[in-house]
Amino acid sequence: MANSARKILVTCALPYANGSIHLGHMLEHIQADIWVRYQRLRGNTIHFICADDAHGTPIMLKAQQLGMTPEQMIAEVSKEHQTDFAGFGISFDNYHSTHSDENRELASLIYTRLREGGFIKRRGISQLFDPEKQMFLPDRFVKGTCPKCKAVDQYGDNCDVCGATYSPTELIDPKSAVSGATPVMKETEHFFFDLPQFEGMLKAWTTSGALQEEMANKLNEWFEAGLQQWDITRDAPYFGFEIPDAPGKYFYVWLDAPIGYMGSFRNLCNKRPELSFDAFWSKESDAELYHFIGKDILYFHSLFWPAMLEGAGFRKPSNVFVHGYVTVNGAKMSKSKGTFIKAATYLQHLDPEYLRYYYAAKLNSRIDDLDLNLDDFVARVNADVVNKLVNLASRTAGFISKRFDGQLSASMAEPALYADFVAARERIADAYESREFGKAIREIMALADVANRYVDEKAPWVIAKQEGQDQLLQDVCTVSLNLFRVLMTYLKPVLPQLAERSEAFLGSTLEWDNIDAPLLGHQIATFKALFSRIDPKKIEEMVNASKEDLVAEASKSQGAKSQHQSAPGKDNAAREPIAAEIAYDDFAKIDLRIARIVNAELVADADKLLKLQLDIGGETRQVFAGIRSAYDPATLIGKLTVMVANLAPRKMRFGMSEGMVLAAGPGGKDLWILEPHEGAQPGMRVK
Repeated sequence: MANSARKILVTCALPYANGSIHLGHMLEHIQADIWVRYQRLRGNTIHFICADDAHGTPIMLKAQQLGMTPEQMIAEVSKEHQTDFAGFGISFDNYHSTHSDENRELASLIYTRLREGGFIKRRGISQLFDPEKQMFLPDRFVKGTCPKCKAVDQYGDNCDVCGATYSPTELIDPKSAVSGATPVMKETEHFFFDLPQFEGMLKAWTTSGALQEEMANKLNEWFEAGLQQWDITRDAPYFGFEIPDAPGKYFYVWLDAPIGYMGSFRNLCNKRPELSFDAFWSKESDAELYHFIGKDILYFHSLFWPAMLEGAGFRKPSNVFVHGYVTVNGAKMSKSKGTFIKAATYLQHLDPEYLRYYYAAKLNSRIDDLDLNLDDFVARVNADVVNKLVNLASRTAGFISKRFDGQLSASMAEPALYADFVAARERIADAYESREFGKAIREIMALADVANRYVDEKAPWVIAKQEGQDQLLQDVCTVSLNLFRVLMTYLKPVLPQLAERSEAFLGSTLEWDNIDAPLLGHQIATFKALFSRIDPKKIEEMVNASKEDLVAEASKSQGAKSQHQSAPGKDNAAREPIAAEIAYDDFAKIDLRIARIVNAELVADADKLLKLQLDIGGETRQVFAGIRSAYDPATLIGKLTVMVANLAPRKMRFGMSEGMVLAAGPGGKDLWILEPHEGAQPGMRVK
């Protein structure tokens, strides 16, 4: 693939500024960084930016809990985030915040242009209001009893027990999750972005190749359901940007969050006067713009964001690269199991390049979830990077240093073999360009196998003992080290720190277009250990440390609750209060059974539900469960769980639900179905 001196801007989704970076976040940032480093290696002009998503009610309330201003909290979180990303070698050109002058100016500009274009509508709405805190309550900040199944302590938009969706005004005995007060209805005026006006443009854009095919198909479901106007307003008190000419009204966080990409780039342009903001964001731009995001925020990035840009006169993204979630050992990351691993916790125990390599080896251009199997993680990194790659250099470098004063041969003894390694460059380049990193790794490791077979066949340790074979020994070792050099050049985007150490050892910069000519008659440095094996004990220590993090967080959360009422947010794991006492006979009426999930599938037109087929020992039950936001249905098939078997069947508009599966967690992504140990069998009663 020819090097065409492209101009590229790359962004990652903005981490929310009220919690720590974890290994799920790192999948996206490592994926993007590998692609960015590859483009730099090819000589393209590329800028890599990100920022913290720093607005919203959860941040405002968490700062109150911690006894600090939101500005103080997001500043501390920003330092933590940037330290974590730097620890993993994420090579941002700029890391900024949505709470910035640049973002405020751009958000106001885009809103004003949308308003002037007739894309902003105003209308009154009725919303629940906390009379103690004097604030309107978003749906997730109202809790009460589900109006459908009567489950207690449910959020104001949907029931995690029966999967029903409803308005917060339909809750029985609603309470403010901020103060505990009973909310009242209050009228307010909100502003709406008229998304339906952009339906034609969006249908064309989403099917133009700007999205992966499966994501474009998903969006077609939303088109069929009908696009709706989008509420972009929040009322004071709120931590965010006040809407121009509308005192007391603030932009909803999701309006200014993607504008944060533009704000971060404008901040970079302010630092680098040679950069032109318009060259990358105007409609006349010939630059490429790519967003790397998770599948959970597809809706915002593929509908609202391009429509906002179009309506405000800016260019749209060249492509939105969507990836799946990270699971650990085949299951959702779990704080109780120690598999919800923070980036900082990982870095305290393991080399970041272990994870960079493992993620790369399993990544492709699809939206598949990636499983971090910790046993396989140890085995693969040790086998590939240590045994195959680094060992190739360590087996032969010592002979060059000791017998030839660090001097390589003046000629290449195996030109055909070397040419084969160079010829693989285009295949590997195509794999990197298309984000098929796993394919690139397979190609590279296949070459490593060939190189190691060559060394095994030539056996330089045997040649070294043979009199008069010095030239042959030097030649064999020179071939081996040049093959190592080619392999490390191919792996430089994935393993930048190992590449840097290899460059120091080889005395040569690893450049993509300079591998055609081998290093001959060249001086290398004395070999030093380039990479360490993963010690399985370090994995165990990391998992245990992650469990300790959970205990520390819970303790900190309880301490905060003693001074402030807890509110829901992305990192609020405080234990809910124990329900009222019941008699043993009441509990005995509930028939809990072990069930095996024999099938799981999405439910059309139901964003919260999965349809499960449960084997409870010779009988199959159909259950609709509100766990869609937490699970990919394919990962559930074959798992054991626990269900309420004697719950009266409930007719839903999607079909009959014949029971209920049990799950723990506050809801949304933070939801875990109960999984019995192997040995339990479908149909067994839980006592």
